[in-house]
Formats: sequence, structure tokens, C-alpha cells
Amino acid sequence: MPKRVFLTLLALLLTVGCGKEQPKYTAEELANMPFTQRDGLPEVSGGFVLAVSGETITSDEMIKMPIERNGMILPLIEYFRPIAQRTGFEQFAMTAKAEFEKMLVRNISNILLYQEAKKDAGEQIEGPLEKAIEAEVRKFIVRYDNDYAKAEEVLSQAEMNWESFREYQKKMILSQSYIAKELPNPKPVTYSELIAYYNKVKNERFATKAVLRFRLIDIQPAKIEATGANQNKIEMVKELANELVRRINEGEDFGELAKEYSHGHRAMWGGLWPQLDPDSLAEPYDILAAEAEKIKVGQIAGPIETTGHIFIMKLEEKQATNVEAFEKVQKQIEEEIIYEREMRTREEILAKLVEKASIGNKDAFVDFCLRKIYQMSNE
Repeated sequence: MPKRVFLTLLALLLTVGCGKEQPKYTAEELANMPFTQRDGLPEVSGGFVLAVSGETITSDEMIKMPIERNGMILPLIEYFRPIAQRTGFEQFAMTAKAEFEKMLVRNISNILLYQEAKKDAGEQIEGPLEKAIEAEVRKFIVRYDNDYAKAEEVLSQAEMNWESFREYQKKMILSQSYIAKELPNPKPVTYSELIAYYNKVKNERFATKAVLRFRLIDIQPAKIEATGANQNKIEMVKELANELVRRINEGEDFGELAKEYSHGHRAMWGGLWPQLDPDSLAEPYDILAAEAEKIKVGQIAGPIETTGHIFIMKLEEKQATNVEAFEKVQKQIEEEIIYEREMRTREEILAKLVEKASIGNKDAFVDFCLRKIYQMSNE
């Protein structure tokens, strides 16, 4: 399965409802019930319920809805819990409302999308659909080395079982089929679009950062005492630096000399500086980046005189900034542009479905859920 398709499926997996308990009240009764009367509803109803074209979304379903963050799947309440625990409710609601609404709208749109897909597919789809579902179940198990128990454990982490997973696959296959039919025929990506996209992202996506690593003997005149009353300290330090360069060129170990003579903060490590970006060097060390450009790896630069320091540098590693050529990433860029077009079209289709449905009480439902998340997070 192509990566971009898998990511789309994952996004739907984390937002499509995965099996619901039927509330004791009908969707219409709940949608029209005054907000203040909902507090006493039995737990099996899921608290405040939002009616969506004959189906329902309960507050409990939203609060427990699995979402993906940083490679982990966790219930929505766990994502919001840290914010709720460190702020008052008003601040929490202001912080969390926009993201919660985005998740709710996606949940609503997926319900509506599935309904449209079912109507479009007709009854004749049932046979082929069952075969497609079975194929997806087998693929899922294969992904975990044919270990049924391991695959089942992954589902349980997302609060799913095999029945709800099959239902999810049914919704997924129908919805994706419907979306594919609604997408317009793709227009060719022009060369100017490719170049514009490449220039926009190349430094972030396709660049290898410059790298510099070196050993440094950092002699600081202020930290050396003159051995005679008439001795010039600067001249003495210059003589020491020249002597050290001579000894290094004759084969003495640079690191050992750095431990003995360097006043720099890396002296105890033999003067070795870690791998860094040359542009990150601050004064007076920024002069070293320019000196590194003049020599090859393994060579010595110095003595290098600057305010308050005389440096001797041995270059250990050097790599210039490199950006991959447009020709090498052209195909990847074209695929990404097409994918972004498809995702924008998909969002437009879903937005139209939600607008057409005219969902009532959405604001009250959001407020109810946020209050419940805040209360549960601080119990």
C-alpha cells in the first residue's frame, strides 16, 4: 500500500466511529432535549448526544476517540489531560476548543460520507465488499508477522476488536471508493508548479546541513603568567603556539597537547568539539569556520590570532551544505502535489456534506464534552 494512501487510511481509522451502544432515547429526542435536562441521562446513553443524519455521536465516544500523536495511539482525553490539569476551565476551553471541533467535524463528515457511499454503492456491492474486507483483515495480520494475538493486541490499544475492525474496513472501502469517483480527473502537474514547490521546501526537505568537527588548542594570554619581569606575554604566547604547531607537525598527539596547553572548555576531551553547524559558532570561535574552509580534513590551521585567544585547529570533519538536485526529487514532488490536490478536494467534499446536514446543537455538544474532559482530568 503506498505510504500516502496508508496515511489517509490511518487518519480515517482514528476518526471513524467503531461501533456504538444504542442510547435509550432516539436521536431526535436527544437532539431536541433542552441542554439542562441532559445531565440526568443514564450512562449507557453516553451523556449528551449529537444527532447526525439518523446516527449519533455521544460525548463518551468523543472523549475516548483514539487519536495518533507522535507515533502513539491514545484516547482523546489523554491528549487533553495535561492542559486541563494545569489551567482553569475557561483557559482550557479556549486552548482546546478549536482542535476538539476539528476532530468532531471530521467524525461528523465521516458518518455522512459513509451514508453517501452506501447509497451510491447499492446492494450489489455486498458480495465483493465482503471479499475486500477479508483481504484487508488478512493484510493486517500479515503486517504483524502473521501473529494473530499481536495484531489483536494492537487493535485493543485503539479500543477496537475484530468486529469493529471489520466494520471500520467496510466504511473505509466504501468511503474511499466514493471519494475516488467524486475526484475530478487529475490535471497534469506543470513544470512551473514543480519548480515552485521545490524552491519552497528544498532547504527544509532536501538539504543536507553543513557539518564541522575539529580539535582545538585554545591559548588565552590572560590565563598565562609571564616568567620574567621584562618578558612580553603576547610574544611568549606566540612562541608557545609556534612551538606546539612544530611538535604537532613532527608527530606528537594533538589531543594530548590540547589537554596540557589548551585553556578552552573542551581541553579535557583533547580539544575535540562535537559535530556542529558552522553557522552556530559564536565570537570569537566563528573565525574557525572560515579557517576550516581553507584546509582539508586532517590538516592543521594556525596559529590563528583573535582577540584574547590564539587558536590551533585540527580539522576532523567537514561537510558543506548540499541540496539534492531538482531532477532527483522531481517524481517525489509530483506525487506530493497530486496527493495535496486530492486531500484538498476530499476536504471540500466533506465540508459540503457537513454544511448540507445542518447539524444542530453542535456548539452545546462541544461545550458539554470540554467540561466533561476537564472534570474527568481533574478527578
